[in-house]
Amino acid sequence: MVNLASQTMGSVEGLNTPDLNQCSAEELAQALMAKLTITDKDWHRLKANRKARASEQAIAALVFLLKNQPEEALPRLQQAVNWLDRSISAPPCETHGK
Repeated sequence: MVNLASQTMGSVEGLNTPDLNQCSAEELAQALMAKLTITDKDWHRLKANRKARASEQAIAALVFLLKNQPEEALPRLQQAVNWLDRSISAPPCETHGK
């Protein structure tokens, strides 16, 4: 059986951390959140991308869980589920069509 943790740690290259073993789980989650957050530059391209939107919400939920804030994590987890089960969609852009 392959160790998922070692696979994951080995694939997290490019983080600005000298040694991933020295990082806390919260620091790693925050670094991953920085990578997965949809920026203004990518908003139009990714606003309807269900995987990107669910990933962004799920990692935000994990960060809140690690900060012992489950009340903040729950709505983000639900939002991630909603993206995956297709019960929500991206709203139209306010700046288009005016």
